[in-house]
Amino acid sequence: MKRIILVLIIIAIAVGFFAFDIDQLLTLENIKSSQADFEQMKAGSPVLVSLAYFSLYVLVAALSLPGAALMTLAAGAFFGLVWGLVLVSFASTIGATLAFLVSRYLMRESVQNRFGDRLAAINDGVEKEGAFYLFTLRLVPIFPFFLINLLMGLTPIKTFTFYWVSQLGMFAGTVVYINAGTQLGGIESLGGILSLPLLLSFALLGVFPLLAKKITEWLKKRKVYAAWQKPKSYDRNLIVIGAGAAGLVSSYIAAAVKAKVTLVESHKMGGDCLNYGCVPSKALIKSAKVVHHMKNGEHYGLEAADPDFSFRRVMERVHKVIARVEPHDSVERYTELGVEVLRGYATVVDPWTVEIQLNDGEKISLTSRVIIVAAGAEPFVPPLPGIEESGFLTSDTLWAELATHEEVPQKLVILGGGPIGCELAQSFARLGSTVLQIQRGERIMIREDKDVSSFAQSSLEKDGVQVLTGHDALRCELDGDEKYIVVVHDGVEKRIQYDVLICAVGRSARLKGYGLETLGIPTEKTVVTNEYLETIYPNIFCAGDVAGPYQFTHTAGHQAWYAAVNGLFGEWKKFKVDYSVIPWTTFIDPEVARVGLNEQEAVEKNIAYEVTRFGIDDLDRAIADGADRGFIKVLTVPGKDKILGVTIVGEHGGDLLAEFVLAMKHGLGLNKILGTIHTYPTLSEANKYVAGEWKRAHAPEKLLAWIERYHNWKRR
Repeated sequence: MKRIILVLIIIAIAVGFFAFDIDQLLTLENIKSSQADFEQMKAGSPVLVSLAYFSLYVLVAALSLPGAALMTLAAGAFFGLVWGLVLVSFASTIGATLAFLVSRYLMRESVQNRFGDRLAAINDGVEKEGAFYLFTLRLVPIFPFFLINLLMGLTPIKTFTFYWVSQLGMFAGTVVYINAGTQLGGIESLGGILSLPLLLSFALLGVFPLLAKKITEWLKKRKVYAAWQKPKSYDRNLIVIGAGAAGLVSSYIAAAVKAKVTLVESHKMGGDCLNYGCVPSKALIKSAKVVHHMKNGEHYGLEAADPDFSFRRVMERVHKVIARVEPHDSVERYTELGVEVLRGYATVVDPWTVEIQLNDGEKISLTSRVIIVAAGAEPFVPPLPGIEESGFLTSDTLWAELATHEEVPQKLVILGGGPIGCELAQSFARLGSTVLQIQRGERIMIREDKDVSSFAQSSLEKDGVQVLTGHDALRCELDGDEKYIVVVHDGVEKRIQYDVLICAVGRSARLKGYGLETLGIPTEKTVVTNEYLETIYPNIFCAGDVAGPYQFTHTAGHQAWYAAVNGLFGEWKKFKVDYSVIPWTTFIDPEVARVGLNEQEAVEKNIAYEVTRFGIDDLDRAIADGADRGFIKVLTVPGKDKILGVTIVGEHGGDLLAEFVLAMKHGLGLNKILGTIHTYPTLSEANKYVAGEWKRAHAPEKLLAWIERYHNWKRR
C-alpha cells in the first residue's frame, strides 16, 4: 500500500508539472526572456530565491522530469559561476539520490526476485567495482542521467557510494553547463553546448576511471612485488606444479599455443584421479556390480549364482585398468605434445622462480613469467585417539594395501557418509565384506535432498551395508589383536570391532611445502584466489583441488583453461571462472547425478522454484534392463521451462545428466528437450518424459476447453 501511495503521488506531481505548463517555463527562450525579472526577484530575496530554485531542481531531478539540463544552464545565467555551481552540484546529486532511492524502494525487490540469476554477475560486479562503473557513466553525458539513477537503484551499490560518486562524477559536466549559462545571451540552442567536440571530450574523460583502475592495479602489483627482484628474462613462459587434471590440462593448453612450459610432478603422473580415485574406484565398482548381478540372476530369468572369486584378482584388474589409462597422462605423451616434464619436488622461492629437487638428486632453478600451482588434495584423517596405533586406510592407500589380499576384508568399517564412503561401502558389501558405515551427520550424502539421501541409504542397506547416521567417532582401541572403534549416539557409547578401517571423511588441499607460506600467499581451506584464479601475486595462479571450491576432476580441468589463458594472455584479456553449470555424480547403484540447484539449496538461497518429477520405474528401457529404480527431479523457474537444477537417481544417471548440462549451459528449456527426438527404447527418454510432465502441468486449460468446444461443434 505504501508503494502504491508513493507511485500515485509521483504521478500526481508529474501530471501537475505538465498540466500547469511548468515544463514550458524550462525552455531556452523563456529563460533568456525572464533573466531580467529573475535578477530583480533575486535582488529582493536572494536566500529565498536560491532555496526555491534549489528545491525545484531537486524535485525535477528526483522525479526524472525534463528540464534539468536547462535548469543547470539557467543557474549559470541567474546565479553566476560559483554560486550556480554550488546550488546545482548539490541539488542535482540530492535529486539523483532521491530518484535512486525511489527506484530501489519501488522496484529492486521485485526485479531481483524475478531476474536474480541473470543479474548475479552484474550484482557481483557492482559490489566490487560499482564506484568505477558509476563514475565512468557520470563523466559521459551521452548516457541519460535519469536512467543511470533508476537503473543503479536496482543494484546493490550503497546509497552513500552512489551519492559521493555522483557528486564527483557530475562535477565536470556541471562546470561546463554553468559556465555556458553565464554566456546565455550568445547561446541559440543546446547544440551550442552539446557540440560534437565537447561530447567527444566528455567521452575521453569517461575513460579516466578505466585508466585509474589500471593505474591502481599497477600500484598494487608494484607494492606486492616490492620485496622481490624481478628477473631480466625468463627461462619459461609457464611452470606448472602438479600433474593431476589441472596441471595436465593447463600445461597442454600452454604447449598448444606454443608457450615454453615445464610441468613438475614429484610422484605419479595423472594425480589422484588416475592412481587413487576416479579410475580405480570405478573399476572396483564394476567388478562389484558384476558380482551383484550374478548373485541376483533370478532377476533376469537366470539361476542365481554365488561367484567364486579371488579378491586379489579383482585388485589386479583394478591396477590393469590404471595401467591401460596411464599412457593418456604419461611423461611420453606430454613430451610429444611439447611439454617439458620434470620428475621432482617443486618449491616457489620468489614470484618468478621455482626450485626443483629432482628425483635423481639433482637440484635446478627455473624462472617463469607465470606459475600455476595445481598440487591437488589428500585424504583428511580425523585426529581420533588411537587411530594411528590401530591402523587405517584411506581412498589413496587401500589400493596398494589390499592388492595382495586373497579375500575381501571380513569386517570393514567406513568412516564417512559422503560420495567416496558410499561408493566404497556398497562395492565392498557386494564383494562379500560385512560393512558398517559411520556418518556423523543426520543422513548420508548431506549435500543432496533428503529424498535422494534416503533413496541412497536404502540402496546401500539393500546390498547389506549397515548405515549408522548420527554417530560420532570418539576413539580407536586395540584389545590384543582385535581392533575397535568407539562411537557415541544419543549419549550412548558403542564399541564396534573391525578388521579394516577406511577413513573417507573428505579431502584437504595440499597447501604446505610449495613455498606459498614463504611468499605470504594467504590460504584458508584452499589457496585464496580471485575470480581469475590469481593469488595476491597476479602471475601466480592456482587450479584444481588446491583452489577449490569443488573437488572434481572435471572442474579441475575447467579451471585449468582459465588459469593457463589468464596467465599467458591476461595483459590483453582476462576471463572470470564460470561456475554456473557444474555437474557431479556419485557412482553408487543406482547413480546419483546432479547439476545446478536442488531443493534444499533453493530454499537456503530463497530462490523460487517448481519441481517436476518422473519415475524411472515407468520407463520402458529401464523395465527391460531390470533397472527400473529411481527418478528425475527438475527444478524450474515458476511458470517457465527454464532449468534451475536437475537431480537424477538411476542407472547411468551421470550419462543422462549431460543433456541437462548442455541445456543449462546454453539457455535451453524443457520445451527444447521435449521437442528433441530421443531413440526408443533408451534410458535417455527419461529426460524427454520429465519435460513432458512439466508440459502437462502447464497445459493451457482455458484454451484446451475452447478447443474441446470447437471439436464438439465440428462433430455436429
